[in-house]
Amino acid sequence: MLSSPSPSSSDTPSQTGWFPISLRLEGARVLLVGGGEIAVNKGRLLLDHGARIDVLAEKLHPVVKDWVEAGKVTHVGGDAEDALLRTYLPGCRLVYAATDSREVNRRVAALADELNIPVCAVDDPAPSSFITPAQVRRGLVRVAVSTGGAAPVLARRLREQIERLLPEGTGRLATYMQARRALVSSRYPEVGDRKRIWEDFLDGPGADAARQSDEDRADMFLNGLLETRVRKGEVWLVGAGPGDPDLLTLKALHLMQNADSVLYDNLLSPALLDMVRRDAELVFVGKKRDRHALPQDEINQEMVRRAQAGERVLRLKGGDPFIFGRGGEEIEALVEAGVSFRLVPGISAANGCAACSGIPLTHRDCAQACLFVTGHARADGVLDLPWDDMADRRQTVVIYMGISTLPQLVTGLRAKGLPADWPVAIVERGTQPSQRVLTGTLDTIAGQAAQTGVKSPALVIVGQVVRHRVVSP
Repeated sequence: MLSSPSPSSSDTPSQTGWFPISLRLEGARVLLVGGGEIAVNKGRLLLDHGARIDVLAEKLHPVVKDWVEAGKVTHVGGDAEDALLRTYLPGCRLVYAATDSREVNRRVAALADELNIPVCAVDDPAPSSFITPAQVRRGLVRVAVSTGGAAPVLARRLREQIERLLPEGTGRLATYMQARRALVSSRYPEVGDRKRIWEDFLDGPGADAARQSDEDRADMFLNGLLETRVRKGEVWLVGAGPGDPDLLTLKALHLMQNADSVLYDNLLSPALLDMVRRDAELVFVGKKRDRHALPQDEINQEMVRRAQAGERVLRLKGGDPFIFGRGGEEIEALVEAGVSFRLVPGISAANGCAACSGIPLTHRDCAQACLFVTGHARADGVLDLPWDDMADRRQTVVIYMGISTLPQLVTGLRAKGLPADWPVAIVERGTQPSQRVLTGTLDTIAGQAAQTGVKSPALVIVGQVVRHRVVSP
């Protein structure tokens, strides 16, 4: 696995134009110029890919000497003089300029480029026609991480993290699946059916058996899927959290990678949608204040229709589906239609926004309870809220969707006895990089919001806990 940079006349790699390619090196001749520590690192990679390596170097690292003595590589000469290079470059599939001299590496790169041979000048993207990503290998499975030559140390750190995530048996699993592909294809010619079978296999005990080389047990599970395969639809009602993609649950991410279609609303950031399976159909059904892409009844019908057609439908909702997310209405419609469903809670907007703004929703000195309410007005413009309960000074009140009705909220709370200096905070775009927090009082907050142009999504937090807000230095 290599990466090719786009042509650049500067020493700084372009931020765009880097693209991954796969190159078969089994038996291919590769010239490695240099015999030190850098060459050892590249030589290990090339040997792992089955390349025939010619080493051009005057001095050899002990590891390279061992390779030469074992017949793994061929030592073809000393200094990288132009005449010697022109002798060995023709017929090479690739060239690595891996000396400790930038000048020598660039001269090698120029000659290779002249002969139209792909070349990598190690740690020097400008003269290179390809770079080598950091790689993780588990048998047939290879994962490459590249920063386009901009930050190789970061790429190596990311590789280390991936190493810890991939079980050692991943390669055995890939080999097993490769050996059974023809069987599955012969039984189910439709691509969609085959995908479902393999996804169910990977999610079940068969995958663990294959990782452990227990092919009999893996075959038993796979054959069961082949015999009983019925394309049955299902709806997954999933909370995506308050906005930051890192706050997704692992279960939510797993279902996002397996869905056939995704029904999503306007509260979801593009970064979250980028984590959905690439070939899934994305269907916007978003609801904004006073404007619905689809009425709720039609959303319910769409979920049912798709599930009954055999799709795995992901209903992806911001925050938690059961906190002002109409999740209850949606599962009632699914139950009535006899559609199977799964529920995955998400971090609520209240929890996420309060935590990321440093406001404790409860504090033993001032708040023994927390009340969630919605600031949506009725069709006639009236706010029908539990005002007496909201005015209890021993609690925190979190108001969802309250920006458009903020002046009415403030007036209502004041009318029920809360003082003008009662603390209030607004968290706009909570948990996201653009998060903004305003703090004020019932007397000032509406004016602050109007002056600063606060817009939804935003959460209003009312109570003494606002005075306990802490921000990391």
